[in-house]
Amino acid sequence: MATVSGKARRVVRHTRVRNKISGTGERPRLAVYRSLNNIYAQIIDDSSGHTIVAASTLEKEVLDAVNESGKISVSRIVGKVIAQRAKNQGISQVVFDRGGYKYHGRVKAIAEAAREEGLKL
Repeated sequence: MATVSGKARRVVRHTRVRNKISGTGERPRLAVYRSLNNIYAQIIDDSSGHTIVAASTLEKEVLDAVNESGKISVSRIVGKVIAQRAKNQGISQVVFDRGGYKYHGRVKAIAEAAREEGLKL
């Protein structure tokens, strides 16, 4: 019997979550994707099908704000940046989409930092 890879299992979990949640104009979806080295966050309006706000570790603004080493501390900064950008766009509430990942580590750091900046998840 063939084993299923970790990525394939994550995609199945993400599909199951996406069947239950969807972003609207008044409450868009905060989607998180993490790769081995970087983490990305987007606020998406699924009814119109476009990204309203995005932030990632590849941006100069995030890299300049990094004081400590470690992926979790960088993820906190991404969470703060995405929340500030959302507030600038007039977004105060979002639906959190963890992307099939466990609510742990870097994913949890983004969510908690966004909450600290005043974004309601």
